[in-house]
Amino acid sequence: MKTFFLGTEVLSYKGSKSKNRTRTKSIFFLLSSIFLTQFSFAQEQDSTKVNKLDDVLVSAVRVTTKTPVSFSNMTKKDIKYRNLGQDIPILMNYLPSVVTTSDAGGGIGYTGIRVRGSDATRVNVTINGIPYNDAESQGTFWVNMPDFASSVESLQLQRGVGTSTNGAGAFGASLNMLTDNYATKATGEISSSYGSFNSNKNTVKFSTGLLNDHFELAGRLSTIKSDGYIDRASSDLKSYFLQGTYVGKTTLIKALVFGGTEKTYQSWNGIDAETLNSNRTYNSAGKYKDEAGNVHFYDNETDNYNQNHYQLHWSESISDKWSTNLALHYTKGLGYYENYKYNEPIEGYGPIQPTKQVENDLGELVPGTDLIRQKWLDNDFYGTTFSAKYVAEKLDVIIGGGWNKYEGDHYGKVIWARNSGQSELGNHYYDDFSTKTDGNIFAKANYQFTEKLSFYGDLQYRNVKYKANSAETGLVDDHFNFFNPKAGFNYEFNQNNTLYFSYARANREPNRTDYEGGNVKPEKLNDFELGWRFNSDKFQLTSNVYYMAYKDQLILTGRLDDVGNPIRANSEKSYRLGLEVDATIKLSEKFMLRPNFTLSSNKNVDLAVDGQVYGTTDIAYSPSVIAGNIVVYSPIESLHISLLQKYVGEQYMNNIELPSAKLADYFVNDLNVSYEIKPKSIFKSIMITGLVNNILDKKYVSNGAMWDIYPYYYPQAGINFLAGLTLKF
Repeated sequence: MKTFFLGTEVLSYKGSKSKNRTRTKSIFFLLSSIFLTQFSFAQEQDSTKVNKLDDVLVSAVRVTTKTPVSFSNMTKKDIKYRNLGQDIPILMNYLPSVVTTSDAGGGIGYTGIRVRGSDATRVNVTINGIPYNDAESQGTFWVNMPDFASSVESLQLQRGVGTSTNGAGAFGASLNMLTDNYATKATGEISSSYGSFNSNKNTVKFSTGLLNDHFELAGRLSTIKSDGYIDRASSDLKSYFLQGTYVGKTTLIKALVFGGTEKTYQSWNGIDAETLNSNRTYNSAGKYKDEAGNVHFYDNETDNYNQNHYQLHWSESISDKWSTNLALHYTKGLGYYENYKYNEPIEGYGPIQPTKQVENDLGELVPGTDLIRQKWLDNDFYGTTFSAKYVAEKLDVIIGGGWNKYEGDHYGKVIWARNSGQSELGNHYYDDFSTKTDGNIFAKANYQFTEKLSFYGDLQYRNVKYKANSAETGLVDDHFNFFNPKAGFNYEFNQNNTLYFSYARANREPNRTDYEGGNVKPEKLNDFELGWRFNSDKFQLTSNVYYMAYKDQLILTGRLDDVGNPIRANSEKSYRLGLEVDATIKLSEKFMLRPNFTLSSNKNVDLAVDGQVYGTTDIAYSPSVIAGNIVVYSPIESLHISLLQKYVGEQYMNNIELPSAKLADYFVNDLNVSYEIKPKSIFKSIMITGLVNNILDKKYVSNGAMWDIYPYYYPQAGINFLAGLTLKF
């Protein structure tokens, strides 16, 4: 069972006919031919223009302080101090309105993120402007890209609807990442880390620098392993990143190939309240009994997935005012998860013969057996994104869009049964097929009315078509046409103070699992944001009031289906009202504070479930208080000491406010120390890094789920550490 928090690959492992699928392998040849034809545009190098061209990769989906949107940026420098193997969501934990969790309890393996109470399926994620969210589940599986943080130049988290982007609509936030810029000189890097639970990371990076002032080849290889805090919640992760860059006076071409392979022992079941008190690390996954009644745990109760990404970007500076970007992309995913099913009813598994009578979900005795099954996903995702940017004295305009298609084969295999009957090895006990196309166009503009007042406008049209034919979803042939307008004003009182206001409309289609419940509706959101930014040499402050009014919001019920997918239901009327405050305070040359907090009210209005009216209730997984703080002390330039603090208030795991469904609040402290040595020979830099997580050894739970009225919890690790060494040359 996978946790609802992250969404799961499980739901994508169900649904398609492999023999009827349409494959698009010719995309490789298309990418290659376009890459070769772009060299005719190359001219002499101009580093200033090239840096601007690199920004074009994400400028279509990013915002600046001129845009009336609430956002936070993280740079490579921000990331490097804690980049010791934990996933990107964990590295983002201290941003405003963010809550993170880890299935294995230590930040390695399956991790997830919520922003303003919205789960990962509602956070739009792009890499260089290319959609990353799984097309069907709409979730983001960071475990498929281990150590990707080592290849990120910068990232931006926009809260709320944000600006128009590619892929699934943002209902809680959008996260866009820019991969490594090119290096002008040859570089190399070796980094290793080791810590609690036998966690270790090894990374090798290189860059040729610009050859003949025009070409660069750069790459990375990484391995990450961990036993996990939870019993048997191990991770064996491998990844790579390869980038070829051509630089001209007005041209930037990047070809990227990156991906990863993950094998994780499942830790999706959680534990009940009694076990939480007696054995926090217990993991029931893989549990079975032999014929003599002895308890065992199946040693291959694992999730196995491989994902490879191919991107080609061509950025062109046509003039001082015009620049363009065209991208092609292709992602190949293939993998499965494996379960030992003890006392499993054989109905639906094909010609397997029963060995005993077992109880089904209704408590009836039916034919059953023990068996081992695999649920497979074989998918292809490909398409294009494009944008053109015009910059004048008072007007900035971006016109862009994209078109993407997903093709997914979902099938199941029984690889062992006590009595296999007439079944053959390799037979499928289900075969489903699904396709999804997603196209959008948008136009954005910033216009400077006066020296102090500017206007922002953003119009997007999005068309979505989804087809599926699984036993759970039934036959689905649905399509949507969404119009998403956004507008706002930015007013600069003086060089220190800016006030902004914006309105954004968003529409979003259901995901694959939502169709299992039947009669599902698309959801709508009206997002109002009012903010104030103060900026001085020693003090920066951003405060933001938001009101997000939903129609038919698909809210997490806290329940999971039989394979661990989160069950959602439409709430006819709901809202999120909150205040976000984020500051940077430079107390001296050595001390700095970076506090933030969010106070919010997240409510379902006149909620009715199964005919029973509950009135106004809290939305599940939406704490009313989230706070973070980073205290930075640098007694000398080479020594960096940080105390990182996070508080998350109590929250419910369902929407009817059952007392048993309440997660307790928690306050966690981490300590991060790094020391950099710059030798005069051999190495350019030697960095020693240490991270002690949860230094006060807080016993806390960041996530949970409800089985009917019974809560199940996902506990996080107590005090634990990671230490690393990075050599640059």
